[in-house]
Amino acid sequence: MPEKTEKKREVDQLKAFLGGGFGGIANVLAGQPFDTIKVRMQTAAPGQYNGMVDCFKQTIAKDGLKALYRGVSAPLIGVTPMWALSFWSYDLGQRIVYAATPNRKSKEMSLLEFAFAGGFSGFVTTGVTTPMERIKVILQTQDQVKGGVKYKGMMDAGVGVFKEGGLGGLYRGTVATMARDVPGSAAYFVAYEYFYRLLKKDGQSISVGATLFAGGMSGVAMWSIAIPPDVIKSRIQAAPPGTYKGFFDCAIKMVGQEGPGALFKGLGPALLRAFPANAAGFLGRAAGMEMLHQLW
Repeated sequence: MPEKTEKKREVDQLKAFLGGGFGGIANVLAGQPFDTIKVRMQTAAPGQYNGMVDCFKQTIAKDGLKALYRGVSAPLIGVTPMWALSFWSYDLGQRIVYAATPNRKSKEMSLLEFAFAGGFSGFVTTGVTTPMERIKVILQTQDQVKGGVKYKGMMDAGVGVFKEGGLGGLYRGTVATMARDVPGSAAYFVAYEYFYRLLKKDGQSISVGATLFAGGMSGVAMWSIAIPPDVIKSRIQAAPPGTYKGFFDCAIKMVGQEGPGALFKGLGPALLRAFPANAAGFLGRAAGMEMLHQLW
């Protein structure tokens, strides 16, 4: 019996991992155009864009619609293991909660406990997210910096960054990524669990519409608090080597030169992206999990 239980746990964890991968692909395809605009606004010189719409117009005028999907290969390849790892580690975070509270009165986890599991997920995924984001940001912004377009694509950029700075070059912005993803993931999963509970009817599986809404709101919750560290991350990852000494140095310089508003650059496209991208992500995960349940 214990052997059967252990085998079931391994299968459930594998499904959580693979299901997250399906969600990640859907998330990227739905959200990449908004992400490109967000990153370009965050890293542009002061005054380069008059707002989100102006950034969109300039980007399209320069390189056409394909510019909105510039750098998509890095997140599309990286987000599959990242989302898979995110949901797997979220599941693991919940198991840690249960293991730490053996005498709990209810099997229902509190929102605070979901926040711990979500934050744990953000911490674990940083190792995958940081190099992926580094390459993506470079490809999305290289035409805005001195010297112009340097890399042709993801592999070219990855090799180039590694040659110039080694692993440290690929992992530039790790602290900022963690500062964004630990609290952001906590908010993300708490929002999803809250709306899931609110919309799920007793004894029935959650509807497609409810899944879309809960997933979309989880993205809005995350990006409502994640923008300041995300701006700092984008600046650090796009800047030439030596521009910033670290997370706090970047924040201080940015606020000193551009004011506190600089920390919220890209908030508009981030929030516009948050709902459809994460709704698609959770729907993709749900569809993937359903398919996996049918297979075994």
